Amino acid sequence: MTDGRPVFNQFNLVVRDMEATVAFYRQLGLTIPETDPAWSQHHRTAAMPGGIDLDFDSVEFARTWNRGWDAAAGPGTGVLGFHVAARDEVDRRYAALTGAGYAGQQPPYDAFWGARFAVVSDPDGHAVALISPVDPGRRAPPTLP
Repeated sequence: MTDGRPVFNQFNLVVRDMEATVAFYRQLGLTIPETDPAWSQHHRTAAMPGGIDLDFDSVEFARTWNRGWDAAAGPGTGVLGFHVAARDEVDRRYAALTGAGYAGQQPPYDAFWGARFAVVSDPDGHAVALISPVDPGRRAPPTLP
C-alpha cells in the first residue's frame, strides 16, 4: 500500500451449507482448520498462500457484519475485501463512493474483530468491503448469530 491504492487480499464467500462447503474445498485440496464448535456453522477460514484471506460465512453471520446482505442474491455471491492503510481511509473511501452514486450496504463502523469496516455495491451489485488494519485494542466479543 505504499502508493495509497487499495490492495485486494480477502474474499468472504457466503454459503448456505457450511459443512458441504468445507467438504468441497477440502476435497479440492484446501486446508480448512477446525474451529470453535460454536462458530463452525457460521465462519471458517481456508489457509491460503500469498496473504489472501478466503473466509466462508453463513448467511446468518453475513447479516451481522453487513446489514445490507441480500440472501436472495443466491449462490456465487460474496464480498470482495480491500484493505486500506488506515481507519479513516475506510470512511473517506465509503463517502467518496456513495457520494458518486454507488449504493452503500454497510456504513463504516468499528467491527468486533478490531477493524474499521464498510461495504459498498459495485455497478453489478457485488459487495465490496473496505477494511482497515486491525487494532487489537478495538476488538470486542462477537455475538453469535
